[in-house]
Parts: sequence; structure tokens; C-alpha cells
Amino acid sequence: MKKIRYIGFIAISLALIIGATGCKSSKRQPTVTQLPTAGYGETGTGTGTGTGTGTEPLPPIQPGGGTSASDLKNKQQSGLPEPQGLDNMTPDRLFFSAQKVYFDFDSSTIKPSERSKIDFVANYLKENQQTKIQIEGHCDERGTEEYNRTLGERRALAIREYLMNADVSGTRIYTITYGEDKPLDPGHNEAAWAKNRRCEFILYRPKQ
Repeated sequence: MKKIRYIGFIAISLALIIGATGCKSSKRQPTVTQLPTAGYGETGTGTGTGTGTGTEPLPPIQPGGGTSASDLKNKQQSGLPEPQGLDNMTPDRLFFSAQKVYFDFDSSTIKPSERSKIDFVANYLKENQQTKIQIEGHCDERGTEEYNRTLGERRALAIREYLMNADVSGTRIYTITYGEDKPLDPGHNEAAWAKNRRCEFILYRPKQ
């Protein structure tokens, strides 16, 4: 009788040990749920990365006039009124030609070395309240056309956010993306690509 109880005790003990080992093993190999990504391959999210939560990509925008679709969405979410348009204004592409803002590869992060250029634009806009600005986002040739249009948009939106943080009204700021369509340098090397990863400012003044 004692032997039977002893054998039963051993069997129960082994069952408990095996069960505990199985639990530990299952804890070592949990099922991993992949988190959604923005789909841009962005390497930085520093000052002024624009819109989005990182869970869905912004739509690519075709070149043209006016504000991009996602920029309009951003204004609506932030409670800003829509811009009144640029129909009665004259563009000046040369005025801010020295203030081109350059970006690192595959990034919409504004570099500290480029901030003084945007500060210059912000100060001018605050001193000349009748003016407006359009920000053009550009990329180098690497990457797909759709990807580069989206990246160019994110760069323009980053600068728009910076200007708004500097107390420039969002109703005076337009953004547009050209992706890789308008390179400054047609070369196919790093020196050319560095020039093409940029944003440009077009000043708009009321027609006289």
C-alpha cells in the first residue's frame, strides 16, 4: 500500500514538474504582434516632422498649386481656417533663394544648421503681414516616385510646423511637393543628391 502511494506521489510530482516546465517554455517564446509602421523609411523625427501618427502613410500628392491634401487635413485637425488662396498675389522665387533648407538622406528632420534660414523667413513674414509663403518639398532621385513625393511633402510640412511655432499664421503658409521631379543638380552622385534634398520658399506679395 505504501509503495502504491509512493509511486502515485512520484507520478503526481513528475506531472507538476513537466507542467511547470511547459509554462516556462511557452513564456520564453511569446507570439509577437508586428506594429504598423509609417511606410516612409524615415530615419529621424526631430523638430517639426509634420503630421501623422506613424501608423499610416500620407497620400502622395501630385505637383500643382495650393495646399496638399494632408496639409489641409492637418489644418482642420488643429482648428486653423483654410488659406484664402494666392490668386491676387505675385510670386517671387528669388527673394528667399539663399534660404533653401537642406535635409539628410531619407529624412524630414530639420537640422540645427538649417534653422537660422527658417528663422529669417519667419521674421520677414511677421514684419510683412500682407505676404504669404509657399514651401516646396524636393528629394533626390533615389526611391520610387510615390515615395519621394510623400517624403517631399513631409519635409515641407516640417518647415510649415516650424514657422507656425514661430508665430506665423498657418493661413499664410502653403505646401507643395515635387518629389524628385525638379532637381537642382542633374548629377547622379552624392554631391548632386545633397543639393536636391531640399525645401524652397516662394514669397507671395499682394498685386499692385
